[in-house]
Amino acid sequence: MIQELAGWLPALILPTATLLQIVKIIRQGNSDGVSMSSWILFGIANLGTYVFTGRYTAIQTILGFLLTAILNFVIVLLIVYYNRKNSNQNALKTA
Repeated sequence: MIQELAGWLPALILPTATLLQIVKIIRQGNSDGVSMSSWILFGIANLGTYVFTGRYTAIQTILGFLLTAILNFVIVLLIVYYNRKNSNQNALKTA
């Protein structure tokens, strides 16, 4: 029972925390202060943990690690998008 409940903690907390970062980036309209290398490493770590557990069909593992890894890489894509957008805006200002 305790082990089952403990499995739900990362399944709920990890994707929620990652979603909060995504929402913050989108609301601000920029990714200032967000480390791309950290989020890449978080994504790789979550994929590794998903594989390491060997519980590929357990909903807790899918939500906690696989979904979170996908969301980590969404943050990386947002960082790339906003960095390019800001670079283009700065280029237009100086032109």
